[in-house]
Amino acid sequence: MAPDPSSPPVLFDRALLRARQERAAKAGAVPFLLDRVAEDMAERLNAVLRDLQHAADIGTPGDQVRDALSVRIREPARVKLPVDESEAVRLSPDSLDLAVSGLAFQFVNDLPGLLVQIRRALKPDGLLLAATIGGETLTELRQAFAMAEAECEGGISPRVAPFADLRDIGSLLQRAGFALPVTDVDRVVVRYDDAFALMHDLRGMGATNVLTERHRRPLRRATLLRMAQIYHERFSDSDGRIRATFDIVWLSGWSPHESQQKPLQPGSAKASLEEAVRNTSKEKPGRE
Repeated sequence: MAPDPSSPPVLFDRALLRARQERAAKAGAVPFLLDRVAEDMAERLNAVLRDLQHAADIGTPGDQVRDALSVRIREPARVKLPVDESEAVRLSPDSLDLAVSGLAFQFVNDLPGLLVQIRRALKPDGLLLAATIGGETLTELRQAFAMAEAECEGGISPRVAPFADLRDIGSLLQRAGFALPVTDVDRVVVRYDDAFALMHDLRGMGATNVLTERHRRPLRRATLLRMAQIYHERFSDSDGRIRATFDIVWLSGWSPHESQQKPLQPGSAKASLEEAVRNTSKEKPGRE
């Protein structure tokens, strides 16, 4: 059967993602990015001066965000994202004052559909606050792999997932019906002894390659060693340690409510810009 052209492309093998995240949790997850997100999440919510009794943590692969919210919210629900995205997320309509998510949206195939489901689950004037990986994350690893594979294997295969930027995510929030959408980015640069130490941390996050178009054959040793060499040559500091970029994209939006501030309609201004400029020009003092 031919694929439905209206369906979103299936970029990620979500069954493999869940298996790798569960394996990482059992082996001792590498939590530094989630720890940072949880701390920032708590700070951002401190600026929200309203009662948030009913909250859900959607898809976060760990307990850090829920633990950080527990100081303010008694028992945030934990909602898993389904492996099969044709299944709806278990959220009741108009049931939440707050929906949060930490480092989960980057592996969702149908993010517009998920955002619509979350918006419907929020009560009027309910808040979505989430952090996802985006922007230039792992750009150094992506470039090093591409150069090594082109040199050693005569072609390039998908090794690092594509990540959305601020503009893309802001547009998705608007498409999903959120009011007052806001996005910003927190860039984290982490230094490692070498590329293998970075890849060890990625395995500890359960964040290694889960692209559906990935090569199934094992990576050749020569290609891996050349990748590490290129990485060191292009992205190391004077002390020999390499840099790895992680962009944490923050997104927030509100379920529409009549009390929210709204932009003026085109043509509703009571004064003409041309007249304002003309009057200002008349008031300017001349040169002496």
